[in-house]
Order: sequence, then C-alpha cells, then structure tokens
Amino acid sequence: MSRGFGHGMVVGKFYPPHAGHHLLIRAAAAACAEVTVVVAPSRSESIPLELRLDWLRAEHADTPWVRFAGRYDDVRVDYGDPDVWDAHCAVFRDAVGGRRVDAVFSSEGYGAELARRFEAVHVAVDPARAAVPVSGTAVRADPVAHWDRLSASVRAWFARRVVVVGAESTGTTTMAAALAGHFRARGGVWADTRWVPEYGRELTERKLAVLRTADPAATVFDVVWERADFVEVARAQSAAEDAAAGQGSPLLFCDTDARATALWEERYLGGASEQVRALARRPDLYLLTSDAGVPFDDDGLRDGEHLRSWMTGRFRELLVESGVPVVELAGPHERRLEVAVAACENVLDTGWVLTNPLG
Repeated sequence: MSRGFGHGMVVGKFYPPHAGHHLLIRAAAAACAEVTVVVAPSRSESIPLELRLDWLRAEHADTPWVRFAGRYDDVRVDYGDPDVWDAHCAVFRDAVGGRRVDAVFSSEGYGAELARRFEAVHVAVDPARAAVPVSGTAVRADPVAHWDRLSASVRAWFARRVVVVGAESTGTTTMAAALAGHFRARGGVWADTRWVPEYGRELTERKLAVLRTADPAATVFDVVWERADFVEVARAQSAAEDAAAGQGSPLLFCDTDARATALWEERYLGGASEQVRALARRPDLYLLTSDAGVPFDDDGLRDGEHLRSWMTGRFRELLVESGVPVVELAGPHERRLEVAVAACENVLDTGWVLTNPLG
C-alpha cells in the first residue's frame, strides 16, 4: 500500500492495546503521510488513559509520523442516534485539532459511518479478524488466552506478581525458583515463567569484594550499609521485576521486593527511611517463608542467624499492614511448594477484573 493519503485517523479505546490494534495502526502508517490515533476511553474504565498512550507510543516509536492523542469520551454508545454520533465526533475532531481527515482506518462496523461524517475515505483493515483473531473484549475476559497478542509493556501490567519474603536462610530463593520451574513445566504461555533474584544479595557480594581487595580476610560482618544502599536496592529490585514481567508468563515470582527492603533497612540501620517505604508497591500475593525448623546455612553472605525469629515476626506485621494477601509457608520444602502453588492458583482463579466500557 502506497502512502497515498495525507492525513489518516484511527479511533479506538485500546482497552488494552493488542496485536489487532497494532496491525490497524501500521496499515494507516503505511498509507498516510500523517496519522492521528485517537485514544478515547471513558473515565470509568480500569486502565488509565496515559498508560495506554505510553504503551502505544512505545510500540510505534518507529513511525514518528503517527501521533497519539488522548481524549476522554464519556458519551454513551448508540449508533442509531445522530446526536450521540455528533457528540463522539466532536471529541475526535478536538483530538485531531480540527484538521482535515482524508482517510479513516477501522476494523469495526461503525468505520464507514465515521468516515462519512469526516468526509473521508473509509479503509477497512481486517474487519473479520482473520489476520489477527483478537479483540479488546476477548483480552479483558481472558488475558492468558491472548497473551501472545500483547506487547511487553501490556503483559507487564497484566502479569500477576507473587513475592517471596522471609528472614535469612529460610528458602526464599529456593521457593521463587521452584515456583517458576513448576509453572514453566506446563508449557505453552507458561514456558516463559520467570523469577527475579534478590538484588540485595548481589550488592552484598560487590561490597564484600571491594573490602577484600584491601583486606582478603574481610567478612560480611565488615560490610557497612548506608541509607543510599537501600534506596538503590529497592529501585533496582523494582526495575528488574518490571523488566521480567514484560518478558514472561502471566505469573512472575520475585525473591523479595521494596517493602521487604524497608525491613532490611530497619534491621541494619534501626529504622526504615521514608524514601524506601515510598517505593513499596502492591503485588498480588506475598509468600512468607517461616524460619521454624529450617537450619541456618552460613554461606558467607549471611550475618543474621540470631535475628531470624524476630525478622519473621516483623514480616508478619508489615505484610498484614500492606493489605496484600499473605500465605505463610512452613514445614518441609515439598509441603511449602504445594501450599505456595495452591495460593498462586487462587490468584489466577480470581481473574482480571476490569470495568466494562460504556455501552
């Protein structure tokens, strides 16, 4: 298709953006010198407008002649009411800045009428959904079934995040890796299930390595922690989590998070700073690994055997305050994994509750 049109327009809610939307936008980009994509949700919908705009701009950064304009459209939908049509079109005209529209690109049944009202050519793009069999309605109903039709940034938003926390040497890393392996073994969309390692451990290793360049006999007890270290840990942990969420399956497992980092700051410096506490987020589930009956494994990077019971108790308190569901894991590893898997299944069974668009 040659770029035979001057200004093209695409209109939609993009709730959420998916591969069918991207096909439509790319068809318009290939046919027009300029394109305005009008993103027009109602305020009642669950995904923020600015987030949808960010997702779309990132996906189509390679076509700079495509512009994305967001406008809220709280007008009801009634294709048989001329006044309703006028109200919707007023929103779209404002989004394109009153400029002439030469072509309207759409996969929807209303596309021809929309083009007529803009005195433009209608270009239908895959109206039968043959090339990309997906719709926003289908994605909202079952994101897992359409996971491969979503871009990385949208997957990251939908991914259910499960955070494993606990005192030293209580099996958080073992559990996060085991859970990822369990779901990965299902294959299909689950084959990419990931887990995020603990950044704080990596930083501890680096700090100790620096000390040992001057004193080969230095141990983890010589490592000095500062407020800035915990800010770094919280930020780096969250960034690694977000990156993994966009590349994995509908479940992401994390070995600690920013909320847990605040407790480690309390443990080493006597209290958590507001800066670190402010970085805490809300995962879908916390799994707390109990220290009861778990031998302490001194791997050279651990220094808190005497504090494990206290840490477990503080985790219980902080996690209750978080408002996030918490499941405590106790007993042998096999039992812990069984309970953890059941808790994750429960998270998936709740589904994704998004408000319906205006009808």
